Amino acid sequence: MQECRQVVFEKLKKAGIEYELIEHPAMHTIEEMEALELNNKKEINKNLFLRDDKKKRYLLLMLSQDKKVDLKELSAKINSRPLGFASEADLQTYLGLSKGAVTPFGVLNDERRSVEVLIDKSLLRNQRVGVHPNDNTATVFLKLKDLERVITEHGNRFEYIEIGACYGTHD
Repeated sequence: MQECRQVVFEKLKKAGIEYELIEHPAMHTIEEMEALELNNKKEINKNLFLRDDKKKRYLLLMLSQDKKVDLKELSAKINSRPLGFASEADLQTYLGLSKGAVTPFGVLNDERRSVEVLIDKSLLRNQRVGVHPNDNTATVFLKLKDLERVITEHGNRFEYIEIGACYGTHD
């Protein structure tokens, strides 16, 4: 775990990006994170690892913890084949992550730069976002633009997308 985290911290240091780190017990869901007594827990976001039905396109979607996404609507919006949740095996293969540790920082493990990162536009209103540093025993808080910079400098495709307010049946 320490090695996975170290990749993130080295990248942030090299880029001169300021961040706050909070250590905590392993968290696997947003509901578990909400139970923590954190002052800034509203800055923590939900991250979903998705794939199309032919397993040709892989996406990491970051959205506000209180939103749900309709995968049919999302696939139409991004001109994709039908979307579903990627398997744990795919999560390990593409991002080097385990279930419960999905984070945009996982792209730092994506040597093929094949995973696309989609971020809900509503997060632009936040001062900072909170994401795991490639392991779910800590949360890194940083400016969204700095996270965007890490992703794009690594070479992964990145896009802001409008996700409707609390709709759909999938999360």
